[in-house]
Amino acid sequence: MRLIAGVTLALALAVSLAAQQVYTPGDGVSLPTVVKQVRAGYTEKAMTRRVEGNVALDAVVLADGKVGDVTVIESLDEGLDQQAIESLKQWEFNPGLKDGEPVAVRVRIIFSFRLT
Repeated sequence: MRLIAGVTLALALAVSLAAQQVYTPGDGVSLPTVVKQVRAGYTEKAMTRRVEGNVALDAVVLADGKVGDVTVIESLDEGLDQQAIESLKQWEFNPGLKDGEPVAVRVRIIFSFRLT
């Protein structure tokens, strides 16, 4: 009886992992499109120090259009990096498609911080 339970669990994990496959755009996989965008704010510390530049993030846009895992690829300032992540987590997308079905797609988003 334990063997059957173990096999069922292994099959469930395999199905779960397949459902979570993350694609890159191209080769029949379309880019997600932004539906709702939230601007990242400046931190007081970064404004005082007059920090300007870009924060590059790699993110997974899930099949439901929400943002999943986010990784900082190009850091600018710890506080501004965090502002960019928090902002991106609030974005909403029409998901990328593969064979007409919504799939998780890895994208790169660049936030520009400029003082005016």
